Amino acid sequence: MSNDSNLHNNKQQAIALKYEQSKVPTVVAKGHGDIAEQMLALAKQHDVLIHQDEELSAMLSHLDLGQEIPDSLYHVIAELIAFSYVLQGKFPDSWKNIHNKIDHKT
Repeated sequence: MSNDSNLHNNKQQAIALKYEQSKVPTVVAKGHGDIAEQMLALAKQHDVLIHQDEELSAMLSHLDLGQEIPDSLYHVIAELIAFSYVLQGKFPDSWKNIHNKIDHKT
């Protein structure tokens, strides 16, 4: 989920993405103002990653509900999804103390 405060009207903005393995992330919810605040509250209740990035929010806000993210955003969104898995302690089986930087028990 992306969150940002719009500098022009001071309204909160939120965009929710859904990712299923082997599929491209898609926009599943968008909101401004009170709706954005409700989306963010629900995300926090359910331990959903909230990423704050004004530029990314601006790009995602142009997408329609149900629309897949464009190729130009695929790498940045993939990195955010991968990072969210790491934050949750989820690592691929193939990761065995990669570069002596990540140590986890399997």
